[in-house]
Amino acid sequence: MGITVTEAAAERVRKFLDNRGSGEGVRLGVKTSGCSGMAYVLEFVDSIEEEDSVFEQHGIKVIIDPKSLVYLEGTELDYGKEGLNEGFQFNNPNVKDSCGCGESFTV
Repeated sequence: MGITVTEAAAERVRKFLDNRGSGEGVRLGVKTSGCSGMAYVLEFVDSIEEEDSVFEQHGIKVIIDPKSLVYLEGTELDYGKEGLNEGFQFNNPNVKDSCGCGESFTV
């Protein structure tokens, strides 16, 4: 299945990387956090590790470590605006429940 990236998310990542001036792409991962157990992590990647999975779409690379891939398989990375809020959105089919604030989830 892998990871998919919308054009809106790819454009936003590309802008961040252009402003930064370097980078292979972005790393999408999960960490233990919040009231539901897990939270998403999105950060710049300067070098890709041998064990990483790389998903390239719309000219950007999303890099995922093997431990996070188990929780992220099938996820769509999107970017959107809702009212005054804007940011990356994670459409993850593995999520069973999420907290009220939307910051953490359970698989």
